[in-house]
Amino acid sequence: MHLGAFSISLAVKDIAISKAFYEKLGFTVFGGDEEQRWLIMKNGTALVGLFQGMFTGNMLTFNPGWDSDATELPDFMDVREVQARLKEQGVELEQEVDPTTTGPAHAALVDPDGNAILIDQHV
Repeated sequence: MHLGAFSISLAVKDIAISKAFYEKLGFTVFGGDEEQRWLIMKNGTALVGLFQGMFTGNMLTFNPGWDSDATELPDFMDVREVQARLKEQGVELEQEVDPTTTGPAHAALVDPDGNAILIDQHV
């Protein structure tokens, strides 16, 4: 099962301080809006999302339909199919996508150690 582009989404205390820190590690701003307190930072194919005040903990994020440059892929597994396969395997989802819809949507789950996972499709 291919889940699309991967990033870590971090709940940060101060977006400017976090941005400066990741820039020291070689990351550059790839997307987002610092005034809205969220940025996507990129170093090669590594992606780190910085989010101030948007959620309480860190999460693993997958983007079906995108590569690491946020370029739409011509062929990908839709989040609804990912959800169906997970449910077939007995994985419990915290938030589900309406399977009768199409287009952008997201599903959420938690791994056995309490780590949040977001499957966030934008296409």
